Amino acid sequence: MSETSNLNIAVVGAGPGGYAAAFLAADLGMSVTLMDPELNPGGVCLYRGCIPSKALLHVAKLLEEAHQAKDWGIEFGAPKIDLSRLRSFKENVVKKLTGGLGVLSKQRKVRYVQGRAAFENSTTLTVTKADGSQESLTFDRIIIATGSRPAIVPTLKSLLVVGGGYIGLELGSVYAALGTRVTVVEMLPGLLPGADRDLVLPLHKRLEKMFEGILLNTTVASVKDEGKSIRATLKAQDGNAQEKVFDRVLVSVGRKPNSEIPGLDKTRVQVGQRGFIQVNKQLQTDDPSIYAIGDVVGEPMLAHKASHEGRVAVEAIAGHKVAFEPNAIPAVVFTDPEVAWCGLTETQAQKENREVKVAKFPWAASGRAVTLDRPEGMTKLLIDPQTERVLGVGIVGVGAGEMIAEGVLAIEMAALASDVALSIHPHPTLSETVMESAEVFFGTSTHIYRPKRG
Repeated sequence: MSETSNLNIAVVGAGPGGYAAAFLAADLGMSVTLMDPELNPGGVCLYRGCIPSKALLHVAKLLEEAHQAKDWGIEFGAPKIDLSRLRSFKENVVKKLTGGLGVLSKQRKVRYVQGRAAFENSTTLTVTKADGSQESLTFDRIIIATGSRPAIVPTLKSLLVVGGGYIGLELGSVYAALGTRVTVVEMLPGLLPGADRDLVLPLHKRLEKMFEGILLNTTVASVKDEGKSIRATLKAQDGNAQEKVFDRVLVSVGRKPNSEIPGLDKTRVQVGQRGFIQVNKQLQTDDPSIYAIGDVVGEPMLAHKASHEGRVAVEAIAGHKVAFEPNAIPAVVFTDPEVAWCGLTETQAQKENREVKVAKFPWAASGRAVTLDRPEGMTKLLIDPQTERVLGVGIVGVGAGEMIAEGVLAIEMAALASDVALSIHPHPTLSETVMESAEVFFGTSTHIYRPKRG
């Protein structure tokens, strides 16, 4: 056991990054205090973000498949939706997972304090608890894991639903499946800005059938609360404007870091112009006693990235030789179809003028995709033409979020296209499309004829 294993550690924020850090620190023998305003660990992800939204997306997918079943010779009656029971299902999912994290905290002897923390100095925090009482606590090291919050368009004071990013599309899909007429407004020329356009296209085509409208290159010029409805003026890039009336409006235009921590100015922690706390590869701030992880230190703002950063920070505090320098952080959009990617994207390669070979396998040639009646998917690999190393993987289709992990492993292990092609995949599965994408690179794919050029 190292000398640092008996350190007294504070973790401020109990989201996926915070509780992962706290639990590992406890596993390594440190004395840990975990602080968060919520009753149990979980953070935005478990209480209001990725977990409840995925529970609702599961329901939306069931409704969509029931509707699609008529194409297969099976017809169901119109669904009866009990919104109260649906909310109860979602809330029970949240309670089960957050409650489980509370149990894990106790099992690890992590002291959990429900409250908000403020800095007195680099090693001392004042915690204002849920009952209003305050406690001053001193620690050897402090990890900031305060996460992020939704960004708000300055001119929009009402509750508006606008933005074609992953949050807007995921929640829009849920509401559309439940019978709501959904219009998506995106100021940029395409949905899911930053994602490769060929991955977005199949999703865009499907959403056009689900949504009442998808308005690209469009901004919300103004909104007016009319009591039972909201009137929005939507302005296109060419200057044309139209008015539309909505029952509700959802704002999903990104997130901003929660770096405005009271008393942080009493430390040596530095905050950049965009509001992110500056850290090194060990997640240590400019103040040697303070580390920071997750959304508050920068993009991508993803739960799994925060969890791994939390573990690296604790390992660094324990004196281990570690650094957070992944080659592939997976991103998943849980729409239907799902969109997932990791490593180098084609968009990024074009911006950086990097030469890559792109090998694509269309799911129309996948036996499994055809049996699911979902042939619109596609799997692609980005490959270094000189070394034949896999640099990036992109997937759009049913279950893409589960499949992308294979791409992460391939990139992190510096796999070659031949390694992927020679790895025997089970048939008939969607995972075969990863193998066949590699075969496309060599011009030897069994199920499509695409001879290698040159």
